[in-house]
Amino acid sequence: MNVRNYALVTAGYWAFTLTDGALRMLVLLHFNELGYSPVVLAFLFLAYEFMGIVTNLIGGWVGSRTGLGLTLRVGLGLQVAALVALTLQQESWAEWTSVVFVMAVQALSGVAKDLTKMSSKSAVKFVAGDEDGALFKMVAILTGSKNALKGVGFFLGAALLASLGYEAALWTLAAIVGIALVAIMAMLNEDIGKSKKRTPLGSILSKSGPVNRLSAARVFLFASRDIWFVVALPVFLEEELGWSFYAVGGFLAAWVIGYGGVQSMAPRILGSTRPDGSDQANGVDRDVAGARWWAMILGLIALTIAALVTAGIAVTAVIVGGLIIFGVAFAVNSSVHSYLILAYSNEDDVSIDVGFYYSANAVGRFVGTLLSGVLYLWGGLPVALWGAAAFVGVTWLLTLRLPAVDRAVSAAPPKS
Repeated sequence: MNVRNYALVTAGYWAFTLTDGALRMLVLLHFNELGYSPVVLAFLFLAYEFMGIVTNLIGGWVGSRTGLGLTLRVGLGLQVAALVALTLQQESWAEWTSVVFVMAVQALSGVAKDLTKMSSKSAVKFVAGDEDGALFKMVAILTGSKNALKGVGFFLGAALLASLGYEAALWTLAAIVGIALVAIMAMLNEDIGKSKKRTPLGSILSKSGPVNRLSAARVFLFASRDIWFVVALPVFLEEELGWSFYAVGGFLAAWVIGYGGVQSMAPRILGSTRPDGSDQANGVDRDVAGARWWAMILGLIALTIAALVTAGIAVTAVIVGGLIIFGVAFAVNSSVHSYLILAYSNEDDVSIDVGFYYSANAVGRFVGTLLSGVLYLWGGLPVALWGAAAFVGVTWLLTLRLPAVDRAVSAAPPKS
């Protein structure tokens, strides 16, 4: 394992993630205070999520041709530009002008986020190896630590907004990313992940069956989270329960930090809870069986939370406690998916396959973000939670078609 490159990639991803979480909370709370409706708040993030779809598709292909070091640098640089650009927005602007401007800048931030994410996660395949489960462990550590820092970012964004104000908070975040960018430019090997062959652009949509199935499951998994998480939950906590900026940011931060911690421990959790009866003859191994098992658990948790909140039973306790339990199950699901996409990919195509997979992830986030505002407007948090439960159910059905890792890799056709 190349410890130096892994440390550099991880540090750059950490710096980006911290500011990305802070930016989301800044924008959400700032514009909610200005009186924007839940649907308008959702629209502020739609361009961000949409650009993730495009960026992951094209970015994976670019990364395979130029090396992942370059795409990582570009991602960090675009985030600095987006943060600085948002300081230009003025409260005196008409609402439609502000919405269009923020959507455009959020689109730039979305490109930055997914270039950074694709580059970092693809690089793990090349620096970790897979001896004694090293790949799963390194993916879990990177993903878990990233989400823990994103949670810290949620709290940081709320705290900066309350203490420094919107514009000063943005400049502070830009400085953090700028420092990381300088370090990456000076020290990271640019040839990480550069393919030995010239992969055609059309290959970005030419995926194996296992990659397609896993990517479809990813769409519904992340939509199920964002349906309640992006707009519905923070608006409910502030408007219906009367929580302060610090309380909302603190709760969401704690949730994501805990979620990240569970992701880091996912290999151990999965090893102790997945079914022992693997059936290689039927195309099932222990990791795939674990993915199915935990998708079913997540669905049962989502149904229980939705039913209790709809019935009005101890709503605050159910939201706080229930969503923490939801986060544990979701974290294991997410982590095993992140491992499976790398396990299903071969080294020549890993950045392209990962890009396609995270493009599907962005589709899920896009759909979930839109539905978060729409469902909350239609029926409040209970309707959003029922939507989340339905999407988890589809995720579970899709995991039933995932093949064993060894069989998937050996059956993958060669790419021209």
